[in-house]
Amino acid sequence: MSDSSWGASPPLVGQAGYWGSTEGGPVQGAATAGPAYDAPEAQHTRPMPIVPDPPSYGAGQDDDRGAARLGGPLFRDDTFQDRPVPAVTQNPEPMPDAPQPPPAPQKKSAGRDLSAAIGVGVGLGVVIVASLFVVKAVFVGVIAVAVVVGLWELTSRLRERKGIKAPLVPLALGGAAMVVAGYVRGAEGAWVAMALTALAVLVWRMTEPPEGYLKDVTAGVFAAFYVPFLATFVAMMLTADDGSWRVLTFLLLTVVSDTGAYAVGWRFGKHKLAPRISPGKTREGLLGAVLFAMVAGALCMQFLIDDGTWWQGLLLGLAVAASATLGDLGESMIKRDLGIKDMGTLLPGHGGIMDRLDSLLPTAPVVWLLMVIFVGST
Repeated sequence: MSDSSWGASPPLVGQAGYWGSTEGGPVQGAATAGPAYDAPEAQHTRPMPIVPDPPSYGAGQDDDRGAARLGGPLFRDDTFQDRPVPAVTQNPEPMPDAPQPPPAPQKKSAGRDLSAAIGVGVGLGVVIVASLFVVKAVFVGVIAVAVVVGLWELTSRLRERKGIKAPLVPLALGGAAMVVAGYVRGAEGAWVAMALTALAVLVWRMTEPPEGYLKDVTAGVFAAFYVPFLATFVAMMLTADDGSWRVLTFLLLTVVSDTGAYAVGWRFGKHKLAPRISPGKTREGLLGAVLFAMVAGALCMQFLIDDGTWWQGLLLGLAVAASATLGDLGESMIKRDLGIKDMGTLLPGHGGIMDRLDSLLPTAPVVWLLMVIFVGST
């Protein structure tokens, strides 16, 4: 072996071999830590026992002497500084990371500006209650305004997202007339106004090109039924002697049902109710809505409604929780189809008018019917 082989990095003879040389070649049993020794000196060198090398965390770096590092057992010489430092060929064990503090738990978010939502809700409640118990006709006007704004939001979103041109003018005029007819003439007046509104939609749309006529008038008739026709049942509740208390009971039960679903679902909700329609709703939230609405229903029927009893209120609360949840899911399906989160931005913290009417509209005929069955229509 030539002298050039013994430079700064001595050659390795096997993983468990020894360093050493004689004038004619390597000598078995001799160990050195630098340039080759003479054979007589090498023969007097005593081999040291093999000691496992502790894990190295500086793989890839050479020591001061320029010796190559090798993984495996080391040879301990009498003088520790004179031995070559073996290199690590296998992957070194990673240095255990210092213990990190656990991440701070994230608080659940309500998803909306609660302060704005509460403020707007209280303001709407004051307007509704004031108009409801001062002059009934004023409350009918409040219903009509809400219907017109809701129709505007719905038709605007249909036009923007789907290109459906449901005619707003006949819908708005017919919707307001529908609410007034329900208050003045009852269910018969509401049905007649609904039929005339649908006919007006068909005729109005004829003034435009025929392309898309069928989908436009279909959407228009749907909007007339979904918003103003269902709202007429609130006006019909108002015609009874205790009509103001019936409407107040209807509003309270719907709000309490939504609040119970939100409170229980936000705190305990784990099992999704309808993840493809509304991922935020849970089965636990539905149970909360039923429980809250049944308790509120028993109290309202017992103390607010003439000739009402607590057990009727339990049934009424159960029905309200079911219809309010289905109404909320129904509008969620519409908004998911349109690819939007809210129908509008008129009410800070709530969205649009339609986002507040979603559970009220389908609940109105349910409450009207059960009130008629339990205590009559007058």
